[in-house]
Amino acid sequence: MIARRALLGTAATAPLLRGAPAIAQGDAAHVLRFVPQADVTSLDPLATTSYAVRNHAHLCWDTLYGLDDAFRPQRQLAEGHAVEDDGKRWTFTLREGPTFHDGERIRAADAVASIRRWMTRDTHGQTLAGRLDSIEPLDDRRFAIRLRRPFGVMLEALGKSSSYPCFIMPERFANLPATAPLTEIVGSGPYRFVAEERRAGSLAVYRRYDRYSPAPGGPVAVTSGPKIAGFERLEWRMIGDPSTIGAALQAGEVDWWERMAPDLRPLLARRRDVVVDRVETQGTVAMLRPNHLHPPFDDPAVRRALLMAISQTDVMSGIMGDDRSRFRDGMGPFPPGSVLASEEGLSAVTGPRDLAAAQAALQAAGKLGAKVVVLNPGDQVNNNAGTLICADAMTRMGLDVEVATTDWGTMLARRAKKEPPAQGGWNAVYVAFGGEDLTNPGGHPLLRGNGGDAWFGWPSSPGLEALREEWLEAPDLEAQKRVGRAVQARFFQDVPFVPLGQYFLDSAYRRGLKVERRGMTVPLNVRRD
Repeated sequence: MIARRALLGTAATAPLLRGAPAIAQGDAAHVLRFVPQADVTSLDPLATTSYAVRNHAHLCWDTLYGLDDAFRPQRQLAEGHAVEDDGKRWTFTLREGPTFHDGERIRAADAVASIRRWMTRDTHGQTLAGRLDSIEPLDDRRFAIRLRRPFGVMLEALGKSSSYPCFIMPERFANLPATAPLTEIVGSGPYRFVAEERRAGSLAVYRRYDRYSPAPGGPVAVTSGPKIAGFERLEWRMIGDPSTIGAALQAGEVDWWERMAPDLRPLLARRRDVVVDRVETQGTVAMLRPNHLHPPFDDPAVRRALLMAISQTDVMSGIMGDDRSRFRDGMGPFPPGSVLASEEGLSAVTGPRDLAAAQAALQAAGKLGAKVVVLNPGDQVNNNAGTLICADAMTRMGLDVEVATTDWGTMLARRAKKEPPAQGGWNAVYVAFGGEDLTNPGGHPLLRGNGGDAWFGWPSSPGLEALREEWLEAPDLEAQKRVGRAVQARFFQDVPFVPLGQYFLDSAYRRGLKVERRGMTVPLNVRRD
């Protein structure tokens, strides 16, 4: 940490920036240079839950609805909707005016095809598909969804901001299966992707789409309200070393660092020309995801043993330092402070850890000394820190741990493999999601227990799935809370993942930038004074 801070404010890291395109002083008003949390590893927003890909997609595509900072759906491409037949028929009308980046009008047929593609990947979408009778365009601007059973969270699902948003793309692209990632972008959003300037691992470029038609109103927060491309050109600069990013920010060579490394926060906060800002309001939730397909974590007793050994406090302080105002520990499956979070079963993760009990559990299960391959994206500072702390705890509890360290993109590709670890698969991976993705069992990706269709790690839990359906049918908030407690109790039996805590990351940007959109760090509604 000391060595990293010592580099900041010096010329020591300057050679590492020489590959970045220079910008003339007069161009500063037209160009925003943004350092994202990771590279854009796929052009297709349904190919991965990577937040870098998600944020890239929010620049390029729009959604029917967006969510404000209270998670209320607000109209985006949709002009409105009507609900009939006791919630079993929904009719949607698109706004007049929005076009794709090739100039073609956005039609109901495009929306229908996009929803169909999205339903195969998203947790809410899969539930909608299971209740769907039909979905069809009625004319160029209207389409209808007919259901066998009501789906009360329809607007929240179509408007979700993350993991996975229902982006609207041309019918010819949306008709491709979600298993065939897109290789070309014809978007519906405020920025166009400039494919010819893409340099993997280094640069992604976007240009303002001048014919974009913003939503006419609504609060500007998360993904709601008018989406404004404030710059003619937006450059995403992929720079792997935090010290280099910090030096570039101080030198004015970049404008905005999406997620500042926690240990550099005190130094950058003292700079008059840098603003440290908590744009993301819901925090980041860390989890260790065991692979349920292969030994040793196919055994729930072994997964429960992880709870005995891994300390949330150790993981959180290892990432964020000792300032407890910047993290929360002692959490279960739902983010602390969210509606469904409760005390049910929390004794499994609070209090001192018990390595002896964890070793005894492994011994009883016949898994003491079992080989475990843990994926680690070494170029992601927070993921790397959390992974290494978890790997150390697993080693001390009696597992034979191999930390497979690669770059972020390679890790994502390996994470998708269902083969055994010896054939290129894996046993465990550190995961971080925004708290907004995890507030209920309807949309929580890692709480699904639907086997091969579940999120990476592929747990099978008929009990969790039944409780999820019960939550979706709950008539009111009190009923939802009762089901939430049952979900949490079942969670600590099945352990689809190990909760590691919640932490809060800050952005850092050059003074003079005005960042209007809050709740998610997407460079829209930004201007320079």
